[in-house]
Amino acid sequence: MATKYYITTPLYYVNAKPHIGHAYTNILCDTFARFHRLKDEDVFFMTGTDEHGTKIAKAAKDQGMEPKAYADQMIPHFESLWKLLGIQYDFFFRTTSQMHRGAVQQILKDLEAKGDIYKSKYVGWYSVKSETFYSESELVDGKCPDTGGEVQRIEEENYFFKMSKYRDWLIDYIQKTPGFIQPDMRRNEILGFLKQPLEDLCITRPRERLSWGIPYPGSDEYVIYVWFDALVNYVSGVGYARDAEQFKKWWPADVHVIGKDILRHHAVYWPIMLKACGIEMPKKILAHGWWTLSGAKVSKSSGNVVDPVGLSEKYGVDAFRYFLLNEVTLGLDGAYSEDLIRERYRTDLANDLGNLWFRTASMIDRYFGGKIPKPGPDTGSDALLSDAKALFSPVREAMETYNPRDALGLIWKVVKRANQYVEENKPWQLAKQESGKQKLADVLFVLADTLAHMACLLQPFLPGTAQKILTRLQLKSPLAAKSKSDFEQMFVKNDVSIERGDALFPKLEDEAA
Repeated sequence: MATKYYITTPLYYVNAKPHIGHAYTNILCDTFARFHRLKDEDVFFMTGTDEHGTKIAKAAKDQGMEPKAYADQMIPHFESLWKLLGIQYDFFFRTTSQMHRGAVQQILKDLEAKGDIYKSKYVGWYSVKSETFYSESELVDGKCPDTGGEVQRIEEENYFFKMSKYRDWLIDYIQKTPGFIQPDMRRNEILGFLKQPLEDLCITRPRERLSWGIPYPGSDEYVIYVWFDALVNYVSGVGYARDAEQFKKWWPADVHVIGKDILRHHAVYWPIMLKACGIEMPKKILAHGWWTLSGAKVSKSSGNVVDPVGLSEKYGVDAFRYFLLNEVTLGLDGAYSEDLIRERYRTDLANDLGNLWFRTASMIDRYFGGKIPKPGPDTGSDALLSDAKALFSPVREAMETYNPRDALGLIWKVVKRANQYVEENKPWQLAKQESGKQKLADVLFVLADTLAHMACLLQPFLPGTAQKILTRLQLKSPLAAKSKSDFEQMFVKNDVSIERGDALFPKLEDEAA
């Protein structure tokens, strides 16, 4: 039976079109999902949209629409972007689905039966930007501690979830499960937050103030707080309270990939909700950083959005993916700059990988009629090919510990080494010597097989480019290497006709002669 791997993105608000931050999260998840599929694992990758709450109600009202109709209108923007970026998700989740409503209401009924929900008057501060309540002590200079936005003082009767009851348990669980929250700085952030008393969570809104949400079970006067509703997607999407067999297959999630701004919801609210319901914990909560532009967070609310569609169309999807995956260590913030994308495109992609393919294919075409030459008996022990074949374990380890930047760095060392190999062996000189014919065949075979191994490893990161290389080498795409011994085999076959094709990374339009 294949190993299962369940990975999720957060649900994205539909109050505006997706931006570079959304693209980054989904590209990360898609890369990990592709990697696990290549390991022949049974993968379930879920993404989707959060369609309830104040923000959505306001955005719909501003356009003179009903909230559901407004949400329906926004969904294609997300679906088309994921299609453009090559995001191979298995399920697109919407919080307005009937199956989700049933799971949320069932969880609340279970918590009520357990005595973990009570009704009381709420007095506190509410941030519309983050859709979150804060106590007086949590405010920073009278503003929302997470967004810096304005807060409203609210006094009303609501239902509450006894979150405080589980504070000590959560501290103990996090301390005893080091990999549960990553990176460590985020784990420490949550442990620091939990040093303070943990307040119970207000989980409803009066319908007279907010009508757009899932009705609270047994009460027409209240709708469920958008964050309590949205978090349940991770279990409702895999069959909770609906399909026991499906739920048993996929849960617990292997990783929830989120932005650091929603860490508290995922690392405090969500584990406590699961514990109270008697549901197993997810294996990992992985919080990535923000993308910044001129020092400020890229966000819809601040208006400094970066359009992933325009960048993908200008530089190509794989170049955009490469930039996002390679520019920052997962967990840290990244500084966005179009100049940086252009630089990565020119150097790493066009000059290193693109040029390596072009030179290799051109020389096979020129010197061997476009067919991969027959190597000599010692070719398998060539130092470059040995370096390429040795990448399997370290790249796999980097990906299994969620370090795509490290994985790409390892691959690119061999790509650069292969370009040096061309200069050192000077195939164009070997071609002029009768005694150099076999050496020439060996060199070009090694380069072709090295490219095949690089393309195999690059399939999760640069799927389009990897597929082009493999297809041009007459190799099956996707090319799976499930074990170290699989990967150490020769991939290319001699006497097979290859296709040079167009440049993998052509000159940019504004640079073309």
